[in-house]
Amino acid sequence: MPKGTRGDKALASLSPPLSLPGLHVLAIAFALEVSVGKTNTVTALNNSNVLLPCVFSTCIGFQDLVFTWYFNSTELIYHGKIKNKASEPTRIWHNPRVEFVGSTTKKDNNISIVLNNVEFSDAGKYTCHVKNPKERNAQHNATIFLTVVHKSECWPGSGLLEIECGGAAGGSRGAGSGALPAARALSLCRKECLVSSSGNDNTENGLAGSKAEQKAPPKA
Repeated sequence: MPKGTRGDKALASLSPPLSLPGLHVLAIAFALEVSVGKTNTVTALNNSNVLLPCVFSTCIGFQDLVFTWYFNSTELIYHGKIKNKASEPTRIWHNPRVEFVGSTTKKDNNISIVLNNVEFSDAGKYTCHVKNPKERNAQHNATIFLTVVHKSECWPGSGLLEIECGGAAGGSRGAGSGALPAARALSLCRKECLVSSSGNDNTENGLAGSKAEQKAPPKA
């Protein structure tokens, strides 16, 4: 038996095997995470611009990280790369209607995009995918679903809200003794319109470092 064999075995017995549960927990703590914010659904008005939010996090940092956005899982619409935390993302390729609005040098690693001039054919699933070579090429993704609605639908701020609600209120005047007063009908119509379109502005995701912060929250 060669010298030192028993000592090597003794030292080996003191070293924890790689399969110990504690090491698995440690690996999970360092895992890459990707999120699209508080909700994974967004509604946009036809011909408008819509924010598609996405942030990622990693406990051990990142190096030469690659991120991509896909439409309906297969169509690439944005491809970017980030050297490290001290540098902003660089664009590798993008669809002409897609604009990058995030930042990775601020508090959050924000890789959100804006889809300009939304069309009905844009409705569907958008996937934000991230790959981090520093974590042995760990990959993760998150998905957001976009719905596109027509301008003729009740939409606060479009001018159609007052027109449609005004028509509803006017129609109530001659509806008989059981009709609501015009002012009451107008109020109910406005409330219905606001509720039905409450998901239109996806800035409620509240992602820091993007154009989503340009609109101030309404006062209570």
